[in-house]
Amino acid sequence: MQTNDAMDARASGDAEASTLPAVDPLDDFHAREITFDGISKRVFVSGHGPAVIVLPEMPGIAPEVARFARWVRAAGFTVYLPSLFGRDGVTASAAEAVEVFRKTCVSMEFRALAGRGERPITRWLRALARQALAECAGPGVGAVGMCFTGNFALSMVLEPAVIAPVLAQPSLPLEAPSEIDLLPDEAAQVRARLERDALAVLAYRFEGDVHCPAARFSAYRRALGERFDGRTLPDSAANPAPPPFFREVVRVPHSVLTAHLVDAEGEPTRAARDEVLRFLQHRLHGDRPFSPESIL
Repeated sequence: MQTNDAMDARASGDAEASTLPAVDPLDDFHAREITFDGISKRVFVSGHGPAVIVLPEMPGIAPEVARFARWVRAAGFTVYLPSLFGRDGVTASAAEAVEVFRKTCVSMEFRALAGRGERPITRWLRALARQALAECAGPGVGAVGMCFTGNFALSMVLEPAVIAPVLAQPSLPLEAPSEIDLLPDEAAQVRARLERDALAVLAYRFEGDVHCPAARFSAYRRALGERFDGRTLPDSAANPAPPPFFREVVRVPHSVLTAHLVDAEGEPTRAARDEVLRFLQHRLHGDRPFSPESIL
């Protein structure tokens, strides 16, 4: 049930928009240049404890993405935040964000318009997970993917280091909203890994999200069985004043953990964030129970 404060914030229409600056300097992170297989990316690293790789959504490491990474850090983790596209720490205009999206879709690293299957960037991310585990120790690594990168967190499960995948509104494949961004043999390998190591996939979407529709979660359930725990939030829970790209281009409730999150007591999106943090703590710290029975 929502508190009066939460309902007042929702009614104001601009409560969330006023809480974050348009530019985040990211100066509480250590920027590192990391190269695997000829691909170099800047990775912002901060914190202590087991590693969690937070994958930014379109159009890049916006202030809302950095805020989520800091929440993960505060929960007891070393955060690895790779810069995959866009300008770091900036709230992009709608026009700039669309251009970032177009360039990324046709890039050789992402191959977003080439159908389903292996992408060079997922191999790079698996290598990052291996390095993060070596640097931070712990039982394994967590991976949180969002929107364009949502399914990348699932593909990373093929790397043994990754033991806690979270998918927030996975939006690929773009041309097939009722399918998942894995070839059948890859999906079978992921499912076998999940079952062999008793892992679970935690996922979120908004009810009316046309970019990650209910049919996509159904496809995940068919592919992964009971190891997939997909949760749907009502559209009414979304922040009504998201950044320009989400307001003018996305146009529907979409980003559960970032742009459409309402950071107020009693809000479903804040509860989803807390579930993600507990899930990561349960898998990577092992001493903090995760209450929902559906997580295996």
